[in-house]
Amino acid sequence: MQKTLIVLTGPTAVGKTELSLNLAKLFSSSIISADSRQIYKQMKIGTAAPTDEQLKMVRHFFVGTLELHQYYSAAMYETQVINLLDTIFQNNDYALMTGGSMMYIDAVCNGIDDIPTVDDSVRTMMRRMLEENGHDYMLSQLKMIDPQYYEIVDQKNTKRIVHALEIYYTSGKIYSSFRTGQKKQRPFRIVKVALERRRDILFDRINRRVDMMIEQGLLDEAKSLYEYRNLNSLNTVGYKEMFNVIDGTWNLQFAVERMKKNTRVYAKKQMTWMKKDCDIQWVNIDECTQEEALKKIELLVGK
Repeated sequence: MQKTLIVLTGPTAVGKTELSLNLAKLFSSSIISADSRQIYKQMKIGTAAPTDEQLKMVRHFFVGTLELHQYYSAAMYETQVINLLDTIFQNNDYALMTGGSMMYIDAVCNGIDDIPTVDDSVRTMMRRMLEENGHDYMLSQLKMIDPQYYEIVDQKNTKRIVHALEIYYTSGKIYSSFRTGQKKQRPFRIVKVALERRRDILFDRINRRVDMMIEQGLLDEAKSLYEYRNLNSLNTVGYKEMFNVIDGTWNLQFAVERMKKNTRVYAKKQMTWMKKDCDIQWVNIDECTQEEALKKIELLVGK
């Protein structure tokens, strides 16, 4: 029997966590997290990381394993997950990966180009350049150095802009020269399933999740991380808004509403990306119970 990687994805707050726990039991699998923020130890509330109880129910990989300052990339994730799958598939026919970080999912399913590892000295230099000159300056440098990538990059995504510059200063070659776009063949079958809900229901769930995070102590968690606020790991929805409260720039009520809005925007971006993936099969969980959803996915997997 061919080994199968089940990928369970969907926008933030759609309900992946609960269903993934039940899927893991159904397929006797552990869970490989595909969340680029839950991988950091100190960011539990703001990333809606699995609780200690959930972590005890099913073994999770790539949850709470990195320190905030540690560099990590989709390329590193690809390598580590592929190696992990080799081990898992020695004893199991199925593996389950779940999360909403599409770059991580794409890295495992399709592979990413062999891009050089960035030197620590270059990374430090780029971070200092960003702190001293700001986003717009870094974008202008990219336009001058690599106009081809400048035309296609998300020009609001500081991380990607800086990374392209890091590659240039490490290798002496422009980032776009490494982008082949060739899909890698994997020695296992991949079944991608995405959960969806009606937009008004999803947005209500997002709003309620933000309120719950505040009740759980997100502001205090942000205070404990405030000295690290310029790290890339904390450049994310939830923490950025709370840091503005700590700075005195915003009051808490305004920050909460902005966090809800920014999370809704992020969910829409996730959906847009996922809708472009023709391999994804969709399950609307407004229209079925947990048991029915599990049965649908079981049929899609063809167990």
